Amino acid sequence: MPKRKIIEIDENKCNGCGLCIPNCPEGAIQIIDGKARLISDLFCDGLGACIGHCPQGAITFTEREAKPYNEKKVMDNVIKQGDNVIKAHLVHLKEHHEEKFLKEALDYLKEKKIESPLNEEPVLTDTYHQGCPGSRLMEFSRKQQSENGLGNAKESDSQLGNWPVQLMLVPAFAPYLNNADVLIAADCVPFAYPSFHDKLLKGKILLVGCPKLDDASVYTEKIVEILKNNDVKSITYAHMEVPCCFGLVDIIKKAIEESKSGSRFEEVVIGIKGERLK
Repeated sequence: MPKRKIIEIDENKCNGCGLCIPNCPEGAIQIIDGKARLISDLFCDGLGACIGHCPQGAITFTEREAKPYNEKKVMDNVIKQGDNVIKAHLVHLKEHHEEKFLKEALDYLKEKKIESPLNEEPVLTDTYHQGCPGSRLMEFSRKQQSENGLGNAKESDSQLGNWPVQLMLVPAFAPYLNNADVLIAADCVPFAYPSFHDKLLKGKILLVGCPKLDDASVYTEKIVEILKNNDVKSITYAHMEVPCCFGLVDIIKKAIEESKSGSRFEEVVIGIKGERLK
């Protein structure tokens, strides 16, 4: 069996957070018994899209004997998960200049009479994410909430239109990010600001994070990736008045500049007593 580059997961470091799973469209990783595990060498292309999304540093490259990566078997797995995953896989191959595998994937779609979603808006499906259900990619509207029986309750005042909301869990290729106004909110803002939904969130896609507790370098990479993959009209960053929240201002500005997206930027500052200061 030939040697090749493949990922290796340190189970002692892995905390089972599942952040790697949305970034492995091939389906090579699953959470089993509370740990991320490589389920088959056949599915791992050795490109490492998952590595930069592991906050524990539990995923690394290794070179060992492994069965050759099989694009056909990967596509058998990918198409079961819907258009979002198909698109993610094709973009993944394209960005890494894997022309051979990309051609095999596109030929596979033609053979199965499935239209490639690369040049169109993918169909949003609930089967996008088959790891932790809390990370399943979903988009919903106030109208959909009403149709589901939530329209008459006070909770219908929610302006939330996407899931997940954690910045580290939202894939950069999530279709609702394209042509969107995005609100990045520091974790504490929704608790402190009583008009959060009506004054800040309404009409926007929500991403939530904590610039104090999370890795700022990972935030930079993730926001740049989002801006490069989507036409984001604007980014509003809402944060608390405390010093630790201000660090993300420069990160977002740097990401906009680096991605050359031209997205508009607005900063909102909330006081610890719930008042809007800016």
